[in-house]
Amino acid sequence: MVRSFGRLDDGTQVRACRLGDDDGLQAEILDLGGILARLEIPVEGNRVGLVLGLPDAGAYRADPAYLGILVGRYGNRIAASRFSLDGRGYRLAANEGHNHLHGGMLGFGRRMWTVGSHANDALVLHYRSPDGEEGYPGMLDVTATYRLQGMRLQLRFEARCDAPTPFNPTHHPYFNLAGNPAVPAASQWLRVPADDYLPIDAELLPTGEMADVAGTPFDFRQAATLAARHDEADAQLRVGGGYDHCLVLRQPHDCAAELYSPHSGVAMRILCDAPALQLYGGHGLDVQHPQLGRGLCLEPQDFPDAPNHANFPDAILRPGQHYRREIEYVFALPGRDREWTEVTAALDRA
Repeated sequence: MVRSFGRLDDGTQVRACRLGDDDGLQAEILDLGGILARLEIPVEGNRVGLVLGLPDAGAYRADPAYLGILVGRYGNRIAASRFSLDGRGYRLAANEGHNHLHGGMLGFGRRMWTVGSHANDALVLHYRSPDGEEGYPGMLDVTATYRLQGMRLQLRFEARCDAPTPFNPTHHPYFNLAGNPAVPAASQWLRVPADDYLPIDAELLPTGEMADVAGTPFDFRQAATLAARHDEADAQLRVGGGYDHCLVLRQPHDCAAELYSPHSGVAMRILCDAPALQLYGGHGLDVQHPQLGRGLCLEPQDFPDAPNHANFPDAILRPGQHYRREIEYVFALPGRDREWTEVTAALDRA
């Protein structure tokens, strides 16, 4: 099913493509930015919304919070909007002060994608990013495939380029599994198998160090709520205004993250082979979209600002390489106020 989702200021028609059936997990994805505008699951006869969303295309095009978008070419921040590659310097579009964030002024998330195919269980989107777009070198062809199977929503990125370019795509939904904006997102239980995190400076850029999560608010190796872990005296949380940090995933890891709402009884596991996960607590929404409440962003990705840190894992795509990364969201219904062992068991069965 496809429906109109409004028009942009230039008259471009935006469409919402539905995946799934009325009696199961159901998603709606826009051809604008590949945005996951709606994700719902039936719980005790009601449909529970799992991600925060906006009412129409115009609201998404103007959205400063990147709700639901496909992020690229480079997710997260690049310092001073500059990097060097193979002995040549490049300057990117600066869209957060003098820094580059989530691909620049429009990035992938505010541009129109082409629908390659659409069925009840899958949507294939294409985008061609020309040489020089947002300052990036080389032409880049990207395919994003959403696939819904049972209680699983999979997103697969594939890409090829004709010149070396930084490439770090990710996904930016805001999760509040309670399905109720009045329920604090920080009351969700979170587990992330990360032994280290990347400290940030006053511009939210990584300092280049890796720090042990032990004894810090960033230790989610055992499930806990953000509210319980939060420490107002922690210097890193003060500089970030809350959680806006990259967690370095243990290798190998059983998942990228697990999230559970004791209010709705919905649980989610994120599977991905990315080396890191950006954890953002959604505090910017208090000003950007105060009517939405908060949601948590859990973004599997490469390290932020990697092109400017030789000690970080490489995040350069080169000609001849076929980029492929999958992010899979697995949902289960263990029920309200369950022990974490019951949550894990339900996700294992999903």
